[in-house]
Amino acid sequence: MNGHWIAASKALGRLVPADLPYPHICRATVAAEDTLSAQPLTVTRQGEKDRYCAACAHNKHRKAYPSTPDTRRPEPMHSNENLRAVALAAAARGWHVFPLRPDDKRPAFPDHPADACTGTDPRCRNGHTGWQARATTDPDRIRRGWASTPYGVGIACGPSGLVVVDLDTPKDGQTAPAEWSDPLCRNGSDVFGLLCARHDTDGAPEAWNTYTVTTGRGGTHLYYRHPGAGPALRNTAGERGNGLGWLVDTRAHGGYVVAAGSTVAGRPYTIARDAEVAALPGWLAKRLTPPPLPPQRPVVVDLPTGRAGAYLDAAIDRQLEHLRQAAQGERNYALYVSSVALGQLAAGGALPVDQAAALLEEAALSIGLGQFEMLRTIRSGLAAGAKRPRTVAA
Repeated sequence: MNGHWIAASKALGRLVPADLPYPHICRATVAAEDTLSAQPLTVTRQGEKDRYCAACAHNKHRKAYPSTPDTRRPEPMHSNENLRAVALAAAARGWHVFPLRPDDKRPAFPDHPADACTGTDPRCRNGHTGWQARATTDPDRIRRGWASTPYGVGIACGPSGLVVVDLDTPKDGQTAPAEWSDPLCRNGSDVFGLLCARHDTDGAPEAWNTYTVTTGRGGTHLYYRHPGAGPALRNTAGERGNGLGWLVDTRAHGGYVVAAGSTVAGRPYTIARDAEVAALPGWLAKRLTPPPLPPQRPVVVDLPTGRAGAYLDAAIDRQLEHLRQAAQGERNYALYVSSVALGQLAAGGALPVDQAAALLEEAALSIGLGQFEMLRTIRSGLAAGAKRPRTVAA
Protein backbone atom coordinates (compact mmCIF):
# COMPACT_ATOMS: atom_id res chain seq x y z
CA MET A 1 0.00 0.00 0.00
CA ASN A 2 2.82 2.41 0.80
CA GLY A 3 4.27 1.83 -2.66
CA HIS A 4 0.92 2.76 -4.16
CA TRP A 5 0.85 6.03 -2.24
CA ILE A 6 4.36 6.85 -3.44
CA ALA A 7 3.16 6.28 -7.01
CA ALA A 8 0.15 8.48 -6.38
CA SER A 9 2.35 11.24 -5.04
CA LYS A 10 4.48 11.06 -8.19
CA ALA A 11 1.40 11.31 -10.38
CA LEU A 12 -0.29 14.11 -8.46
CA GLY A 13 2.57 16.04 -6.91
CA ARG A 14 1.70 15.41 -3.27
CA LEU A 15 -0.83 13.80 -0.95
CA VAL A 16 -3.96 15.69 0.07
CA PRO A 17 -3.99 16.36 3.84
CA ALA A 18 -7.06 15.69 5.96
CA ASP A 19 -7.35 19.19 7.39
CA LEU A 20 -8.25 20.98 4.15
CA PRO A 21 -11.04 23.55 4.72
CA TYR A 22 -13.58 21.85 2.46
CA PRO A 23 -15.33 18.45 2.46
CA HIS A 24 -13.70 15.64 0.49
CA ILE A 25 -15.75 14.52 -2.49
CA CYS A 26 -14.45 11.09 -3.48
CA ARG A 27 -13.50 9.28 -0.23
CA ALA A 28 -13.25 5.90 -2.00
CA THR A 29 -11.04 5.68 -5.08
CA VAL A 30 -7.78 7.46 -5.83
CA ALA A 31 -8.14 8.93 -9.32
CA ALA A 32 -4.57 8.14 -10.34
CA GLU A 33 -2.76 5.19 -11.83
CA ASP A 34 0.10 3.19 -10.39
CA THR A 35 3.02 4.31 -12.52
CA LEU A 36 4.31 0.75 -12.61
CA SER A 37 1.15 -1.30 -13.20
CA ALA A 38 -1.02 1.40 -14.81
CA GLN A 39 -3.91 0.13 -12.66
CA PRO A 40 -6.25 2.41 -10.68
CA LEU A 41 -5.23 2.82 -7.05
CA THR A 42 -7.86 2.01 -4.44
CA VAL A 43 -7.86 2.95 -0.76
CA THR A 44 -9.14 -0.01 1.24
CA ARG A 45 -8.99 1.05 4.88
CA GLN A 46 -11.55 3.55 6.23
CA GLY A 47 -8.90 5.58 8.01
CA GLU A 48 -7.02 6.05 4.76
CA LYS A 49 -10.23 7.06 2.99
CA ASP A 50 -10.75 9.76 5.57
CA ARG A 51 -7.16 10.96 5.56
CA TYR A 52 -6.44 10.99 1.83
CA CYS A 53 -8.50 11.96 -1.18
CA ALA A 54 -6.05 12.28 -4.05
CA ALA A 55 -8.92 12.33 -6.52
CA CYS A 56 -9.85 15.80 -5.27
CA ALA A 57 -6.53 17.07 -6.63
CA HIS A 58 -6.60 15.14 -9.88
CA ASN A 59 -7.05 17.17 -13.04
CA LYS A 60 -9.89 15.07 -14.42
CA HIS A 61 -11.77 15.29 -11.16
CA ARG A 62 -11.30 19.04 -10.92
CA LYS A 63 -12.74 19.42 -14.42
CA ALA A 64 -15.81 17.47 -13.36
CA TYR A 65 -16.16 19.54 -10.17
CA PRO A 66 -14.88 23.02 -11.09
CA SER A 67 -15.86 24.49 -7.71
CA THR A 68 -13.36 22.26 -5.87
CA PRO A 69 -10.43 24.37 -4.62
CA ASP A 70 -7.00 23.64 -6.06
CA THR A 71 -5.36 21.91 -3.11
CA ARG A 72 -1.91 22.28 -4.60
CA ARG A 73 -2.07 26.09 -4.37
CA PRO A 74 -3.45 26.93 -0.93
CA GLU A 75 -4.36 30.59 -0.64
CA PRO A 76 -4.39 32.42 2.70
CA MET A 77 -7.40 34.41 1.49
CA HIS A 78 -9.40 31.16 1.39
CA SER A 79 -9.39 30.82 5.18
CA ASN A 80 -12.75 30.99 6.86
CA GLU A 81 -11.40 33.64 9.28
CA ASN A 82 -10.57 36.03 6.44
CA LEU A 83 -13.81 35.37 4.61
CA ARG A 84 -15.82 35.78 7.81
CA ALA A 85 -14.14 39.18 8.22
CA VAL A 86 -15.13 40.04 4.63
CA ALA A 87 -18.76 39.10 5.35
CA LEU A 88 -18.83 41.09 8.60
CA ALA A 89 -17.32 44.15 6.91
CA ALA A 90 -19.95 44.03 4.15
CA ALA A 91 -22.73 43.65 6.73
CA ALA A 92 -21.37 46.66 8.63
CA ARG A 93 -22.04 48.70 5.47
CA GLY A 94 -25.65 47.49 5.57
CA TRP A 95 -25.19 44.94 2.81
CA HIS A 96 -27.03 41.63 3.15
CA VAL A 97 -24.63 38.72 2.70
CA PHE A 98 -24.96 34.97 2.16
CA PRO A 99 -22.47 32.10 1.62
CA LEU A 100 -21.17 31.12 -1.80
CA ARG A 101 -19.57 27.78 -2.52
CA PRO A 102 -15.84 27.89 -1.68
CA ASP A 103 -13.86 29.49 -4.53
CA ASP A 104 -17.04 29.66 -6.62
CA LYS A 105 -19.75 32.21 -7.42
CA ARG A 106 -22.72 29.87 -6.95
CA PRO A 107 -24.76 30.09 -3.72
CA ALA A 108 -23.82 27.45 -1.15
CA PHE A 109 -27.40 27.27 0.14
CA PRO A 110 -29.97 26.14 -0.71
CA ASP A 111 -28.47 23.12 -2.43
CA HIS A 112 -31.65 22.42 -4.41
CA PRO A 113 -33.97 24.29 -6.79
CA ALA A 114 -37.43 25.39 -5.72
CA ASP A 115 -39.24 22.72 -7.73
CA ALA A 116 -37.17 19.99 -6.02
CA CYS A 117 -37.68 21.29 -2.47
CA THR A 118 -38.79 18.55 -0.07
CA GLY A 119 -39.01 20.73 3.03
CA THR A 120 -36.26 18.77 4.80
CA ASP A 121 -33.98 21.81 4.92
CA PRO A 122 -34.89 23.53 8.24
CA ARG A 123 -35.25 26.90 6.50
CA CYS A 124 -37.69 25.42 3.96
CA ARG A 125 -40.24 24.21 6.49
CA ASN A 126 -42.75 26.84 5.36
CA GLY A 127 -41.83 26.81 1.70
CA HIS A 128 -38.64 26.94 -0.34
CA THR A 129 -36.21 29.61 0.90
CA GLY A 130 -33.74 30.86 -1.70
CA TRP A 131 -30.43 32.66 -1.27
CA GLN A 132 -31.97 36.14 -1.23
CA ALA A 133 -34.27 35.38 1.69
CA ARG A 134 -31.32 33.86 3.57
CA ALA A 135 -29.10 36.93 3.13
CA THR A 136 -28.46 38.76 6.41
CA THR A 137 -26.65 41.58 8.18
CA ASP A 138 -26.84 39.83 11.57
CA PRO A 139 -23.24 39.49 12.89
CA ASP A 140 -24.10 36.44 15.00
CA ARG A 141 -25.57 34.57 12.03
CA ILE A 142 -22.56 35.52 9.94
CA ARG A 143 -20.10 34.28 12.57
CA ARG A 144 -21.95 30.97 12.77
CA GLY A 145 -22.20 30.65 8.99
CA TRP A 146 -18.49 31.20 8.41
CA ALA A 147 -17.32 29.43 11.59
CA SER A 148 -15.51 26.52 9.94
CA THR A 149 -15.96 26.59 6.14
CA PRO A 150 -14.32 29.11 3.78
CA TYR A 151 -17.48 30.09 1.96
CA GLY A 152 -17.22 32.94 -0.48
CA VAL A 153 -19.29 36.03 0.25
CA GLY A 154 -22.27 36.99 -1.89
CA ILE A 155 -24.03 40.36 -1.57
CA ALA A 156 -27.78 40.35 -2.28
CA CYS A 157 -28.31 43.60 -4.17
CA GLY A 158 -32.07 44.05 -3.62
CA PRO A 159 -32.16 43.85 0.20
CA SER A 160 -28.91 45.88 0.32
CA GLY A 161 -30.38 48.76 -1.70
CA LEU A 162 -27.69 48.40 -4.36
CA VAL A 163 -27.51 48.59 -8.13
CA VAL A 164 -24.20 47.17 -9.37
CA VAL A 165 -23.01 47.80 -12.92
CA ASP A 166 -20.93 44.85 -14.11
CA LEU A 167 -18.36 45.77 -16.78
CA ASP A 168 -17.09 42.49 -18.18
CA THR A 169 -14.15 41.48 -20.36
CA PRO A 170 -14.69 39.51 -23.58
CA LYS A 171 -14.17 35.78 -23.55
CA ASP A 172 -11.85 34.08 -26.01
CA GLY A 173 -13.20 34.47 -29.51
CA GLN A 174 -15.97 36.88 -28.48
CA THR A 175 -16.35 39.86 -30.81
CA ALA A 176 -18.30 43.07 -30.43
CA PRO A 177 -21.64 43.51 -32.22
CA ALA A 178 -21.82 46.06 -35.02
CA GLU A 179 -22.89 48.96 -32.78
CA TRP A 180 -19.79 48.56 -30.62
CA SER A 181 -17.28 47.55 -33.32
CA ASP A 182 -15.19 50.68 -32.71
CA PRO A 183 -11.55 49.67 -32.06
CA LEU A 184 -11.72 51.65 -28.82
CA CYS A 185 -14.51 49.37 -27.51
CA ARG A 186 -12.45 46.47 -26.25
CA ASN A 187 -14.44 45.63 -23.10
CA GLY A 188 -17.36 46.66 -20.90
CA SER A 189 -15.44 49.54 -19.34
CA ASP A 190 -14.88 51.07 -22.79
CA VAL A 191 -18.57 50.70 -23.66
CA PHE A 192 -19.61 52.26 -20.36
CA GLY A 193 -17.17 55.13 -20.97
CA LEU A 194 -18.87 55.86 -24.30
CA LEU A 195 -22.29 55.72 -22.63
CA CYS A 196 -21.09 58.21 -20.02
CA ALA A 197 -19.78 60.52 -22.76
CA ARG A 198 -23.22 60.53 -24.37
CA HIS A 199 -24.75 61.72 -21.08
CA ASP A 200 -22.05 64.12 -19.91
CA THR A 201 -24.65 66.72 -18.86
CA ASP A 202 -26.48 64.35 -16.50
CA GLY A 203 -23.94 63.31 -13.89
CA ALA A 204 -22.01 60.97 -16.17
CA PRO A 205 -18.51 62.28 -15.34
CA GLU A 206 -19.10 61.33 -11.69
CA ALA A 207 -20.35 57.84 -12.57
CA TRP A 208 -16.89 56.35 -11.95
CA ASN A 209 -16.50 57.98 -8.51
CA THR A 210 -18.07 55.26 -6.40
CA TYR A 211 -17.15 52.06 -4.55
CA THR A 212 -15.49 49.87 -7.17
CA VAL A 213 -14.37 46.23 -7.25
CA THR A 214 -12.09 44.49 -9.74
CA THR A 215 -13.46 41.02 -10.56
CA GLY A 216 -11.47 37.84 -10.85
CA ARG A 217 -11.45 38.00 -14.67
CA GLY A 218 -10.34 41.62 -14.73
CA GLY A 219 -13.77 43.20 -15.07
CA THR A 220 -15.23 45.96 -12.92
CA HIS A 221 -18.18 46.26 -10.52
CA LEU A 222 -19.47 49.80 -9.91
CA TYR A 223 -21.71 50.02 -6.83
CA TYR A 224 -24.58 52.55 -6.65
CA ARG A 225 -27.44 53.24 -4.27
CA HIS A 226 -30.83 52.16 -5.58
CA PRO A 227 -33.15 55.16 -6.13
CA GLY A 228 -35.54 55.65 -3.24
CA ALA A 229 -38.50 56.41 -5.49
CA GLY A 230 -39.90 54.66 -8.53
CA PRO A 231 -40.15 50.98 -9.40
CA ALA A 232 -37.65 48.39 -8.21
CA LEU A 233 -34.86 48.03 -10.75
CA ARG A 234 -34.09 44.51 -11.91
CA ASN A 235 -31.12 42.70 -13.42
CA THR A 236 -30.21 43.44 -17.03
CA ALA A 237 -27.87 41.61 -19.41
CA GLY A 238 -25.95 43.22 -22.23
CA GLU A 239 -28.22 44.75 -24.82
CA ARG A 240 -31.23 42.53 -24.20
CA GLY A 241 -34.39 44.17 -22.88
CA ASN A 242 -33.41 47.25 -20.89
CA GLY A 243 -29.71 46.38 -21.15
CA LEU A 244 -27.12 49.13 -21.49
CA GLY A 245 -24.66 47.75 -24.03
CA TRP A 246 -22.14 45.11 -24.96
CA LEU A 247 -20.48 43.50 -21.89
CA VAL A 248 -22.41 45.81 -19.55
CA ASP A 249 -24.77 44.00 -17.16
CA THR A 250 -26.50 45.22 -14.01
CA ARG A 251 -27.45 43.51 -10.76
CA ALA A 252 -30.29 44.87 -8.62
CA HIS A 253 -33.44 43.25 -7.19
CA GLY A 254 -33.19 39.51 -7.73
CA GLY A 255 -29.43 39.63 -8.30
CA TYR A 256 -26.21 39.36 -6.35
CA VAL A 257 -22.47 40.02 -6.73
CA VAL A 258 -19.33 38.42 -5.32
CA ALA A 259 -17.84 40.56 -2.55
CA ALA A 260 -14.29 41.86 -2.68
CA GLY A 261 -12.10 39.52 -0.64
CA SER A 262 -13.68 36.39 -2.12
CA THR A 263 -12.14 34.29 -4.88
CA VAL A 264 -13.63 32.47 -7.86
CA ALA A 265 -11.57 29.73 -9.57
CA GLY A 266 -8.53 30.90 -7.64
CA ARG A 267 -8.86 34.51 -8.86
CA PRO A 268 -9.51 37.19 -6.21
CA TYR A 269 -12.07 39.98 -6.25
CA THR A 270 -10.34 43.11 -4.94
CA ILE A 271 -11.32 46.66 -4.00
CA ALA A 272 -10.23 49.07 -6.73
CA ARG A 273 -11.74 52.22 -5.16
CA ASP A 274 -12.73 52.24 -1.50
CA ALA A 275 -15.15 55.16 -1.75
CA GLU A 276 -18.66 55.81 -0.53
CA VAL A 277 -21.36 54.21 -2.64
CA ALA A 278 -22.67 56.95 -4.93
CA ALA A 279 -26.29 57.55 -5.89
CA LEU A 280 -27.28 55.92 -9.17
CA PRO A 281 -26.81 58.61 -11.87
CA GLY A 282 -30.07 59.92 -13.27
CA TRP A 283 -29.40 58.81 -16.83
CA LEU A 284 -28.66 55.28 -15.63
CA ALA A 285 -31.85 55.17 -13.58
CA LYS A 286 -33.85 56.23 -16.64
CA ARG A 287 -32.20 53.60 -18.85
CA LEU A 288 -32.77 50.83 -16.29
CA THR A 289 -36.36 51.67 -15.35
CA PRO A 290 -38.64 48.98 -16.82
CA PRO A 291 -41.33 50.17 -19.24
CA PRO A 292 -44.84 50.60 -17.84
CA LEU A 293 -47.06 47.57 -17.86
CA PRO A 294 -49.73 47.31 -20.52
CA PRO A 295 -53.31 47.58 -19.30
CA GLN A 296 -54.20 44.45 -17.39
CA ARG A 297 -57.44 42.59 -18.03
CA PRO A 298 -59.14 41.44 -14.84
CA VAL A 299 -58.83 37.74 -14.14
CA VAL A 300 -62.19 35.99 -13.80
CA VAL A 301 -62.21 32.93 -11.55
CA ASP A 302 -65.03 30.39 -11.55
CA LEU A 303 -65.86 29.85 -7.88
CA PRO A 304 -68.35 27.36 -6.49
CA THR A 305 -71.42 28.67 -4.73
CA GLY A 306 -72.18 28.55 -1.04
CA ARG A 307 -69.72 28.16 1.82
CA ALA A 308 -67.12 26.42 -0.37
CA GLY A 309 -67.00 29.38 -2.73
CA ALA A 310 -66.74 31.87 0.12
CA TYR A 311 -63.89 29.88 1.68
CA LEU A 312 -62.03 29.66 -1.62
CA ASP A 313 -62.52 33.36 -2.33
CA ALA A 314 -61.10 34.26 1.08
CA ALA A 315 -58.15 31.89 0.62
CA ILE A 316 -57.25 33.44 -2.74
CA ASP A 317 -57.58 36.99 -1.40
CA ARG A 318 -55.38 36.10 1.59
CA GLN A 319 -52.58 34.81 -0.62
CA LEU A 320 -52.72 37.71 -3.07
CA GLU A 321 -52.74 40.25 -0.23
CA HIS A 322 -49.75 38.48 1.34
CA LEU A 323 -47.93 38.94 -1.96
CA ARG A 324 -48.92 42.60 -2.38
CA GLN A 325 -47.74 43.44 1.15
CA ALA A 326 -44.32 41.78 0.78
CA ALA A 327 -41.34 44.06 1.37
CA GLN A 328 -38.76 44.70 -1.32
CA GLY A 329 -36.25 41.87 -1.34
CA GLU A 330 -38.90 39.41 -0.13
CA ARG A 331 -41.36 39.65 -3.02
CA ASN A 332 -40.10 36.75 -5.10
CA TYR A 333 -40.13 34.50 -2.04
CA ALA A 334 -43.65 35.68 -1.18
CA LEU A 335 -44.71 34.90 -4.75
CA TYR A 336 -43.38 31.38 -4.37
CA VAL A 337 -45.24 30.85 -1.08
CA SER A 338 -48.51 32.10 -2.60
CA SER A 339 -47.95 29.95 -5.69
CA VAL A 340 -47.53 26.86 -3.52
CA ALA A 341 -50.76 27.64 -1.66
CA LEU A 342 -52.81 28.17 -4.82
CA GLY A 343 -51.11 25.18 -6.43
CA GLN A 344 -52.40 23.02 -3.58
CA LEU A 345 -55.95 24.28 -4.13
CA ALA A 346 -55.68 23.77 -7.89
CA ALA A 347 -54.37 20.24 -7.43
CA GLY A 348 -57.32 19.52 -5.13
CA GLY A 349 -59.77 20.59 -7.84
CA ALA A 350 -60.87 23.82 -6.17
CA LEU A 351 -59.93 26.06 -9.15
CA PRO A 352 -58.31 25.59 -12.58
CA VAL A 353 -54.52 25.82 -12.52
CA ASP A 354 -54.46 28.30 -15.40
CA GLN A 355 -56.70 30.68 -13.45
CA ALA A 356 -54.47 30.32 -10.39
CA ALA A 357 -51.45 31.20 -12.54
CA ALA A 358 -53.24 34.21 -14.06
CA LEU A 359 -54.14 35.57 -10.61
CA LEU A 360 -50.55 35.23 -9.44
CA GLU A 361 -49.15 36.84 -12.60
CA GLU A 362 -51.45 39.84 -12.25
CA ALA A 363 -50.46 40.39 -8.60
CA ALA A 364 -46.75 39.87 -9.30
CA LEU A 365 -46.70 42.36 -12.16
CA SER A 366 -48.50 44.93 -10.03
CA ILE A 367 -45.65 44.91 -7.46
CA GLY A 368 -42.90 45.21 -10.05
CA LEU A 369 -41.55 41.68 -10.41
CA GLY A 370 -39.82 40.98 -13.72
CA GLN A 371 -41.73 38.77 -16.15
CA PHE A 372 -39.10 36.06 -16.68
CA GLU A 373 -38.34 35.66 -12.98
CA MET A 374 -42.04 35.84 -12.11
CA LEU A 375 -43.11 33.11 -14.53
CA ARG A 376 -40.36 30.78 -13.38
CA THR A 377 -41.26 31.29 -9.70
CA ILE A 378 -44.98 30.73 -10.32
CA ARG A 379 -44.29 27.57 -12.29
CA SER A 380 -42.06 26.19 -9.52
CA GLY A 381 -44.56 27.10 -6.77
CA LEU A 382 -47.56 25.58 -8.55
CA ALA A 383 -45.59 22.39 -9.20
CA ALA A 384 -44.56 22.15 -5.55
CA GLY A 385 -48.13 22.77 -4.37
CA ALA A 386 -49.47 20.09 -6.70
CA LYS A 387 -47.54 17.51 -4.69
CA ARG A 388 -49.68 18.30 -1.62
CA PRO A 389 -53.27 18.82 -2.86
CA ARG A 390 -55.87 20.59 -0.69
CA THR A 391 -59.57 20.05 -1.14
CA VAL A 392 -62.36 22.44 -0.21
CA ALA A 393 -65.34 20.79 1.48
CA ALA A 394 -68.62 21.31 -0.33
